[in-house]
Amino acid sequence: RVQLVESGGGSVQAGGSLRLSCAASEYLYNANYMGWFRQAPGKEREGVAAINTDGGNTYYADSVKGRFRISQDDANHTVYLEIISLKPEDTAMYYCAAELYGGSWYRPDYNYWGQGTQVTVSS
Repeated sequence: RVQLVESGGGSVQAGGSLRLSCAASEYLYNANYMGWFRQAPGKEREGVAAINTDGGNTYYADSVKGRFRISQDDANHTVYLEIISLKPEDTAMYYCAAELYGGSWYRPDYNYWGQGTQVTVSS
């Protein structure tokens, strides 16, 4: 079955950390990009990080560099997004997505999407 399942979101205080997980079917795990996006209420969906699981190359939005880390677990077909020093502005629904072919890693036009996991950061 082709699917992406996110987990790991929650409510945390500013300064805390979270690790989001995205369990992917094998077919999607080998996509060109496995990406993490977020969407806050009233805002557009934005790409925050992506990884090419074949070569291990990683990509980050400038706004999250140094606080977000994307990684992969080949044995479990899982991509992680570790977030440290959380800020209230990180509050959003976080989505995992798979882009099979190409394009820009940060554009929210990936082929497959998970259902999302909510991250809420209180000050």
